[in-house]
Amino acid sequence: MGEVTTIGLDLAKHVFQVHGVDADGTTVLRKQLRRGQVLAFFSRQPSCLVGLEACATAHYWARELGALGHEVRLMPAQYVKAYVKRNKNDAADAAAICEAVRRPTMRFVPAKTADQQAAVLLHRGRERLVRQRTALVNALRAHLAEFGMIAPQGLRNVSKLIAVIRDEGDTRLPVVARQVLEVLAVQIEQLDAGIAALEQQLTAWHKSNPVSQRLATIPGIGPIIATAIAATVVEPTAFRSGREFAAWLGLVPRQNPPCGRFNF
Repeated sequence: MGEVTTIGLDLAKHVFQVHGVDADGTTVLRKQLRRGQVLAFFSRQPSCLVGLEACATAHYWARELGALGHEVRLMPAQYVKAYVKRNKNDAADAAAICEAVRRPTMRFVPAKTADQQAAVLLHRGRERLVRQRTALVNALRAHLAEFGMIAPQGLRNVSKLIAVIRDEGDTRLPVVARQVLEVLAVQIEQLDAGIAALEQQLTAWHKSNPVSQRLATIPGIGPIIATAIAATVVEPTAFRSGREFAAWLGLVPRQNPPCGRFNF
């Protein structure tokens, strides 16, 4: 049995699947690991190439396995899918990851540091709060419209509706409706405060990050977009051109030529 040189690790919440091959590509290792066994197992393995799908928790495991001396490479899950040779299961996925990571044309995802992940989390947390606020504001507008009370469009005009809710002298609202809408109004104000706090943290991060500051000098890019790009794009050199970066963002239409069409 040859020495393991490449390992495909299928990540999971509790049970992980390991598939290892030697230098000739012969399978020499198939194993299931509980979450608490993963680091101990890899600490006993000689340094080797470890492939992971760039999915949930992948950046954490890439940092941990890299600290043990292994070369860790993350791959987009859609690129690994083509190497699944049989019915999809954990063992087949691990084997596919092991095969894909050895391909010379495979593209890899740079592993993020904990600080970079924290910066991305600022944006994701802010985005979630904005979605929740939008849903509550729309609900508040719809409920008040049922009683004939409306306000101009725009978030800045929501305060006018909240003022109506809290005006106990306004008899257009029944007492029960006023109590329910007050709960929604309080939630909107709490979300406003949370969004403002996250935006302050983003501004502070922007001021401390030279890459984000350079990006903000581009016309049309402010601190929010600049920090999002600086935190998300770990290695800009991975993109060969601006068009490739635009395609990664989704700004360039995907190529989907018709199959089997020939001109005779």
